[in-house]
Amino acid sequence: MNLDAWLSLLEQRHPQTIDLGLERCGSVYQRMGSPRPAQRVYTVAGTNGKGSTVAYLAAMSGGLGQVYGTFTSPHIFRFNERISVMGEPVSDDRLIRAFENVEAARGDVSLTYFEFTTLAGMLILNQSGLDCAILEVGLGGRLDTVNLVDTDCAVITPIGLDHQEFLGPDIHSIAAEKAGIIRPGVPVVCTQKDPPGPIAQMASMLQAPLLQRGKDFDLVRHPDPNADLLKFSCGEQSMLVSPPAMGGRHQLDNLAAALAALLMLNPGCMESTRDISAAIRSCKVPGRLQKVSSSPEIILDVGHNSMAAEVLADYLEEKQATNTICVLAMLKDKPAEVVATTMGHVCKRWICADSPGPRGQTGKRLAERLKSALPDAQVSFFGPLVDAMRAALSMAKKHETILVFGSFLTVAAVADYLNNSLQHDGHDADRITPTIFGKGLREKPNG
Repeated sequence: MNLDAWLSLLEQRHPQTIDLGLERCGSVYQRMGSPRPAQRVYTVAGTNGKGSTVAYLAAMSGGLGQVYGTFTSPHIFRFNERISVMGEPVSDDRLIRAFENVEAARGDVSLTYFEFTTLAGMLILNQSGLDCAILEVGLGGRLDTVNLVDTDCAVITPIGLDHQEFLGPDIHSIAAEKAGIIRPGVPVVCTQKDPPGPIAQMASMLQAPLLQRGKDFDLVRHPDPNADLLKFSCGEQSMLVSPPAMGGRHQLDNLAAALAALLMLNPGCMESTRDISAAIRSCKVPGRLQKVSSSPEIILDVGHNSMAAEVLADYLEEKQATNTICVLAMLKDKPAEVVATTMGHVCKRWICADSPGPRGQTGKRLAERLKSALPDAQVSFFGPLVDAMRAALSMAKKHETILVFGSFLTVAAVADYLNNSLQHDGHDADRITPTIFGKGLREKPNG
């Protein structure tokens, strides 16, 4: 079978798309020999900011001369993006061989799409001779397949309300699930200054050193406005680094946590300021406040919850893009009304489109939900995202902003349209590619 056939099979095989628990996948993992992805492992959990934090850790590890690999989810363009080595997505052939190995070990155990492909990812990374691996938790933490691997440094990004049907109804419940990645005596880096109680409670119970942004480490702008530098400090140590290329003040939170985690497993890394700064400058992740056109300005963002909406509203307000056109397609279980209320003062015009699949909803239904939250807003709807994007382009003036928001699938569909159509029509747009992490910054040192 080719890769597409494998993925199609895995999508259909298990009766539930999400079936949290480690018993089934753990038994298969043991049959596979419990392949550890690398000598040192970072595990990143949280609600928002995971992908960017993984990317910074990967890029900076490469800047230190280490051979690194990543496991992330979901993907935007191709499934292969989920498993990368030195910033390069793995090949179809490597994925197929890993799938065959998981299938041979599976026996009669039924695995979800995510469980099966995560086990394949751990095997591929194990076979890649890595110095370090950075693993992104898919959902929650405690019962996520990624948590089969004991981490050497746990990173917990900001926690908000999302996936309550699986993780619990409130922040406390969700935080308890995220805290499941913590291991005895292993450092825990928290992006939030005051993370929810279960994080500190679990760290204390397991005697795991807890580092919190603003208390134990921080990242602030250099007092000289002409310096264009950031000061990272942790305990008595400090260094000056370049600001991130990715937009939004929240990226300072993601970078701060990544720097603290890097320091935990690389105590001498502050001597490599130049290499770390080069890695930070090179680090870009598709679909995170990604500007792909300037006339009109088009920004793509994979966010899909209230926390992401707050970040976007803050970003658009800061850049005074307060008459933004938002092309929106969201799954029906996402808080569309809260998103609309949060962003209503910067997004005056909303163009809604269909979301596919069993969790999807029509553009018409999404528009009705937005209109109930923003009765005075200009809201329209279409079927396919392509039609919604065409409408936005016809509506926008050259100096205005179009924001594409709502899910990974939303960004993928619009990116495909922009790549195939917009440039050929003479618009000012950059080709959108899955280049990640500032790959290959330094060669691995000899020996």
